[in-house]
Amino acid sequence: MNRREDIRNIAIIAHVDHGKTTLVDELLKQSDTLDAHNELNERAMDSNDIEKERGITILAKNTAVKYKNHNINILDTPGHADFGGEVERIMKMVDGVILVVDAYEGTMPQTRFVLKKALEMKLIPIVVVNKIDKETARPAEVVDEVVDLLIELDADEDQLEFPVIYASAINGTSSLSDNVEDQQDTMEPVFESILREIPAPIDNSDEPLQFQVSLLDYNDYVGRIGIGRVFRGKIKVGDNVTLSKLDGSTKNFRVTKLFGFFGLERMEIEEAKAGDLIAVSGFEDIFVGETVTPADHVDPLPILHIDEPTLQMTFLVNNSPFAGREGKWITSRKIEERLMMQLQTDVSLRVEQTDSPDAWTVSGRGELHLSILIENLRREGFELQVSKPEVIVKEIDGVKCEPFERVQIDTPEEYMGSVIENLSQRKGEMQDMIHTGNGQVRLIFLAPARGLIGFTNDFLSLTHGYGIMNHTFDQYLPLLPGKTGERRYGALVSMENGAATTYSIMNLEDRGTIFVEPGTEIYEGMIVGQHNRDNDIAVNVTKEKQKTNVRSANKDQTNVIKRPRVMTLEESLEFLADDEYCEVTPESIRLRKKILNKNEREKAAKRSNKS
Repeated sequence: MNRREDIRNIAIIAHVDHGKTTLVDELLKQSDTLDAHNELNERAMDSNDIEKERGITILAKNTAVKYKNHNINILDTPGHADFGGEVERIMKMVDGVILVVDAYEGTMPQTRFVLKKALEMKLIPIVVVNKIDKETARPAEVVDEVVDLLIELDADEDQLEFPVIYASAINGTSSLSDNVEDQQDTMEPVFESILREIPAPIDNSDEPLQFQVSLLDYNDYVGRIGIGRVFRGKIKVGDNVTLSKLDGSTKNFRVTKLFGFFGLERMEIEEAKAGDLIAVSGFEDIFVGETVTPADHVDPLPILHIDEPTLQMTFLVNNSPFAGREGKWITSRKIEERLMMQLQTDVSLRVEQTDSPDAWTVSGRGELHLSILIENLRREGFELQVSKPEVIVKEIDGVKCEPFERVQIDTPEEYMGSVIENLSQRKGEMQDMIHTGNGQVRLIFLAPARGLIGFTNDFLSLTHGYGIMNHTFDQYLPLLPGKTGERRYGALVSMENGAATTYSIMNLEDRGTIFVEPGTEIYEGMIVGQHNRDNDIAVNVTKEKQKTNVRSANKDQTNVIKRPRVMTLEESLEFLADDEYCEVTPESIRLRKKILNKNEREKAAKRSNKS
């Protein structure tokens, strides 16, 4: 069986912030790909602003590096399970994986999720223990953790014989020894392990074409672009080919453009053959999982599995009293157009019409998936409102089931009791407890996804900011009875329009936590804080102090108020109750009641209690 020895196709996987993207940058710098003058920006693979800010990879990206006359195609995969749909499809395109693990933190839940997918596809792993130069590095224990994880994930004997490279990607050094003194100023051990361990693709380019689309891209000039691997045969510009659709139908089209990958660039090419990773344009409605074959030899590959959404929210046109003040795009037509455009490339997203022309049900893979979509919209100039996230309940074999998440918590031991108690109240079940030394403990839970909505805020206060939490979708299990994940505190709701004053905020501070600063414009029905108790109360934050001409002895020397709590988008979404919306504009994130008027709210509450 002939193989294309000049090519290797690998995916790189790691937990958030373990240095995966930095490692890819370093491989690019040290390969024969980039010219010396072509300086590489730090984290060059993360092209999206949000990716750079949060240090996470959202979109799978590919790059190709040249090393000793070999083309190494590297696919950078998202670490977070919310983008798991991409991970599974990437694994189909490659012949091996590089697993990057932090030399101190070790294996993490997101690593587990992606690695499981890789092992199921029988891919060979290479382990890079990164950040070996950290004072707290514990490389031997981390390698043991990787072995334990692989055994737990049913790795076969070949997969357990993985090579280990110890590296400091940020310094551009690596070595086969776990002694930090042995680090060398080169990434050669990584390159050599790839060439030695990862199988070259089979060369069956003389057989009929099979090209499968694994990822989608879109640009205004050529429309949809299908990215994938040529599994068999050859494809040329100008070829007339057949596209086998997901529903079993076929369509004929002509290949107008082919792109190959070189460094971070996408370059036009005339021809590709078995083993190449390429992008193809020329057909409007190509979709992930569809196969391109010759018209006289239609032989589609098995359809790729796409992860179903687990969480949904309602997106609405902004109808608050401040609607239209800060955004550029505010109409239902513009919002719908933008959501439809998102569907062109995001295959795990669903957008459905509702009874109202101004509202849509948007379903995604989790809170992160949806909040990043909302964040992108506001940065592009959109104004909209969103409702509380809700989990999607599915019927499996006649049983109602809900999504469960695997939760990993690292916390100082002194806060362990309150974390366990809080998660147990949210119907979480503890699976494991490991004392990791230095007074730290690691807790593993299986918890319903709805129980985790709003948990982040509680968790940070329970652990005084010292706790670290990671959670990832695990499986659908039978629906647990009763409610969970409901907000335990009420809201402070403005009963007036106007600007918040220092005087009124001072008078309200003992009632709860304030979200607004003096001078902030407020409207009736806007949420200005969290109540200390479980009920909502209407408050006046716009009241001015009565001015009299009587001077007190200490007069108002200093009105010192506590700093308000500024809510991020994620915190705002987690805070929401069923009768509230989050108003999102390019400049502001506001929380509000669905019914703004206090009397009308009370009437509606009475009606719902009767029913």
